Amino acid sequence: MATKELIKIVIVDDEILIRQGIKHYLNWEQEGYQIVGEASNGKEALEIIERNQPDIVITDIVMPIMDGEELTRIVKSKYPEIEIIVLSSFGEFDYVRSTFQNGVVDYILKPKLDANAILEVLNKAVSRITTTDSIEKKQQGQLSVNYIIEKLLSGFEADIDEKQLSKVFPYDSFCLLGVVFNWNIPRGDHIQVQDNIIQKYKSSIAQATYETISFDKNETVFILNVNKDKSQEVIDFAKKVAETHIDSGFVLSEQFSNLNQIGRIYHEKVKKLIQYRFYFPNIPLLREQDLQVEIPNIEDFNIEWFTTELKHSRFQEAFRYLQDHVYLFSKCYTTDVFEFKSFFENMIFHITVLLNNMEYDVAEIESSKYEYFKSINEANSSYETIDYLNKFIEQVQKCLYSEKNQPNNLNMKKLLQYIDDHYSDQLSLADVAEHFHFNPSYLSTFFSTHNKEGFIEYLNKVRIEKASHFLLKDSTPISEISGMVGYSDHSYFCKVFKKIHGMSPSKFRRKHTRR
Repeated sequence: MATKELIKIVIVDDEILIRQGIKHYLNWEQEGYQIVGEASNGKEALEIIERNQPDIVITDIVMPIMDGEELTRIVKSKYPEIEIIVLSSFGEFDYVRSTFQNGVVDYILKPKLDANAILEVLNKAVSRITTTDSIEKKQQGQLSVNYIIEKLLSGFEADIDEKQLSKVFPYDSFCLLGVVFNWNIPRGDHIQVQDNIIQKYKSSIAQATYETISFDKNETVFILNVNKDKSQEVIDFAKKVAETHIDSGFVLSEQFSNLNQIGRIYHEKVKKLIQYRFYFPNIPLLREQDLQVEIPNIEDFNIEWFTTELKHSRFQEAFRYLQDHVYLFSKCYTTDVFEFKSFFENMIFHITVLLNNMEYDVAEIESSKYEYFKSINEANSSYETIDYLNKFIEQVQKCLYSEKNQPNNLNMKKLLQYIDDHYSDQLSLADVAEHFHFNPSYLSTFFSTHNKEGFIEYLNKVRIEKASHFLLKDSTPISEISGMVGYSDHSYFCKVFKKIHGMSPSKFRRKHTRR
């Protein structure tokens, strides 16, 4: 009998030393407590809590996978009778404050963790557990209404106590209001939005009740319970809150009369509506009747044709085809959002690689492509995603028609690269002209027109730069270095070197190798 009366505790902290420390601060059973489980993150803790049905959870705030703030919100939603104590460091007060809004008993600062501090907060938690009978009932496995709802939503069967259920849901009709918070909304604002929705619900409909279920950090579902004749009032209320909170997405299910249907309604209706929101960003409250639009039949994107057009520099035709395709693609609202976004990311990557292989200068595009990937990944709608692609195409077009990517400049780039690669050969203007199928006289004029140095001057500059490197690198004889950089006449090499550096190769080496 004594064991049953012990208050059951679960400890949650990602630091094993903290967990071990808490376990050894007290003689727990002597004080009337029993540690029934420990976890390193919120996700593990939920499994232990479901299995062991503790009375108190002691949890850290900052943890991987699922933090203490989210764990608190889920536990208080599913198991409102469980009391929660938060462990925190000095700099985590904002997080602690948000957990208090979810019903936390108190918090303990880790640097002040000791037996007295733990006992003081535990006793406060016990005082909030109303009666010994409630503990005994919970220990005997009586399920809360929230727990039943969670089981039904997860696809499991649950024993429903109709009498108990009717106290929570006294009316004959249900519908689900799904709320999805956009990624850029601070988590602290979620609770404020939820509170505002609840206040509007209470003030809009006279006879109504509700329950909330949080699925993750960004999704909450309200179970609205009203009489069937209030259906229009529910729709009007939902539209009003959706139009008020434009930074969040709202979906509303059809009415249903039996709570056993909640799992099917959520998975087959609400979950799909939440995804379809991505394709209907201009509809504040998305309902099934909003989906009565024809999905276009579109052909697969012809990547081979698109690539050929780009390779032949028919950019306008290629980009127009791409933009027409994504416009139709965005009307296919049953497409998985991840699949939709992946197409855009793949196209940006493909275009960038292809233009680089065509020897266009795409350095700016290369540096910004990851920002496009990030923006697309975080886009809240198909419209936003298309807008990012259009901005990318606009940047590509500016790059293609910039001066550095004009034909003459591209040819010049190839010439300079060829000289840099073959400076050590017995290279002449005639050799380069023959390689590029130019007339030598034309090449000489072209080179001096599009480069600040003439052919010989540029070749000498490249060779002397390489020679300077060799002079400083090791003690290779200067006569050998002159041959290594393409000069067959050593005296001519020394003359050119002195003209560029203002000193002989030997003096250059002495000057720059002194300690």
